[in-house]
Amino acid sequence: MALKDYNNKRKFDETAEPKGKAKKSKDQLIFVVQRHAASRLHYDFRLEMEGVLKSWAVPKGPSLDPKDKRLAMMVEDHPYDYKDFEGNIPEGNYGAGQVEVWDSGTYEPLDDTSKLSDEKELLKELKAGSIKFTLHGKKLKGEFALFKMKNAENNAWLLIKHKDDFAEDQYDAEENTSPKSLVTKFLEEKKSLKNNKKKS
Repeated sequence: MALKDYNNKRKFDETAEPKGKAKKSKDQLIFVVQRHAASRLHYDFRLEMEGVLKSWAVPKGPSLDPKDKRLAMMVEDHPYDYKDFEGNIPEGNYGAGQVEVWDSGTYEPLDDTSKLSDEKELLKELKAGSIKFTLHGKKLKGEFALFKMKNAENNAWLLIKHKDDFAEDQYDAEENTSPKSLVTKFLEEKKSLKNNKKKS
């Protein structure tokens, strides 16, 4: 997937989202998780590779519980600058709703015996449909894997936490969201408007 798909889906004269340009981190590769209240609330899980953010929509959000196999639908690549995007995507635009950064940090492949650079190793694993990596975030830490589901839709993957010191039982991303969250506020306002319409 190229940034062409990303650019074609957006009206940059209406949305504050960054234009699709490839860029790279100077040192370590970055990851970001964005909480996104669009037609439905979901989490966007993004890994930097080749100057873009490879992206998956995770309906239930990432989990630190190894028992959870979170469905992750691969979507179009996003530009590197999307890592900092927070705010409102206006009605009538692709992905309309509210976006906030839920977690971010750096990451690297789990395989430290590979002779390839981190990025090349990750791209090889992406192509093979099985990516194993370590996250260094504020909320998400430790070993994770993304597996492409066989005999499912082309873009269906599973995001799974490995058993390690950072694993937690019964983890819920929603319970680990800031009480000052603008996405939560947006959802509450939307619900309130809906209820008012029903009453009138």
